[in-house]
Amino acid sequence: MSGRVGDPSPRQAEALAQFREKIQDVLPQCPFQSDHFLLRWLRARNFNVQKSEAMLRKHLEFRKLIKADTITTEWKPPEVLEKYLAGGICGYDREGSPVYYDVVGPVDPKPILLSVSKQDFIKYKVRDCEMLWKECDLQSARLGKTVESVTMIYDCEDMGLKHLWKPAADLGGEILTMFEDNYPETLKRLFVIKAHTLFSVAYNLVKHFLSEETRRKVIVLGSNWQEVLLKHIDPEELPGIYGGKMTDPDGDARCRTKLKQGGQVPHSYYAREFIKVQYDQCVSISRGSSHQLEYEILAPGCVLRWQFCSEGADIGFGVFLKKKLGERMKAGQMQEVVPSQRYNAHLVPEDGSFTCAEPGVYVLRFDNTYSMLQSKKVSFAVEVLLPSNDSQSDPGMSKASEQEAPSSQ
Repeated sequence: MSGRVGDPSPRQAEALAQFREKIQDVLPQCPFQSDHFLLRWLRARNFNVQKSEAMLRKHLEFRKLIKADTITTEWKPPEVLEKYLAGGICGYDREGSPVYYDVVGPVDPKPILLSVSKQDFIKYKVRDCEMLWKECDLQSARLGKTVESVTMIYDCEDMGLKHLWKPAADLGGEILTMFEDNYPETLKRLFVIKAHTLFSVAYNLVKHFLSEETRRKVIVLGSNWQEVLLKHIDPEELPGIYGGKMTDPDGDARCRTKLKQGGQVPHSYYAREFIKVQYDQCVSISRGSSHQLEYEILAPGCVLRWQFCSEGADIGFGVFLKKKLGERMKAGQMQEVVPSQRYNAHLVPEDGSFTCAEPGVYVLRFDNTYSMLQSKKVSFAVEVLLPSNDSQSDPGMSKASEQEAPSSQ
């Protein structure tokens, strides 16, 4: 039994009746009051009436707080989000469900989040969810049948290390949690297209925010992705850029009137120069010396991600590769993989990442050897990001360990 209207088990039907009775006091506040809507919450909590009730009541509090009922009509999103995010709702799948595109490559998350508040970004995503619910409702009226879920296409073309920037990844986790808590059973399936190793790393960062049921709906497609999309979406409903026949009236296969194209955010939109970071460690580096951190990478495809700031003056930083863990080596004796240079990290915090193309010991080196007069205090956070076993990676692909080496030149 699917737990949907027309296909409930006796236990599920009884749970629905109990659920509707228990929420009579708040039912008028719900955006929809149909059995289809109530069954979303029951399926999300495995037909546990008490947990479903708690989930729905919490959602209604969320709706009041964020003004979800009017967010699509009365809230004006920041211009930078309207102009420089990419994707949108475009077409319908063969069952009539709306298709939503999330296009990653053209979007640089750092300038976006330097230009808007986290709260506005989350509101923008809530607005998208509300628009999708409304579109499902409109489709139900058009087709004379219930449409209650969405097909999503996640386009990974040109995904880069910039998309692993920690504040953006952390915010992505918050948004996924918001989606799971407040828009259950909305996703029908999610097709990931043009994925490469970096997607596996990115997915590993956020998959724990997704329920097991949602994870099962994530489908990573290979080189035949156009063929698969066409099995689920009629060519007339699929933009030409994705292998279909849909175009704008002027013949544009990118369907720019429906899908935002993103782009580089002009500096004039920036509201701040950096985002405050919580660092894990702090170290004092004596004048004329350096400080090294060692990370053993056992298989290619892992990503090193770092953030740091210094106090009082600049600090040098670079990444090196060597063969043995704990072996003391000078910078000149190691292979330089991220060129060492001086950063004004006392003015603006620095962050970066590097994809480890081969196994070995990667050394993150803070360099104060050029300073003969001043010691430096450096705060930093470093992570090793592993590819996901749930997508295209092999199980047990990577392990990482951290060892701090003594200061040496």
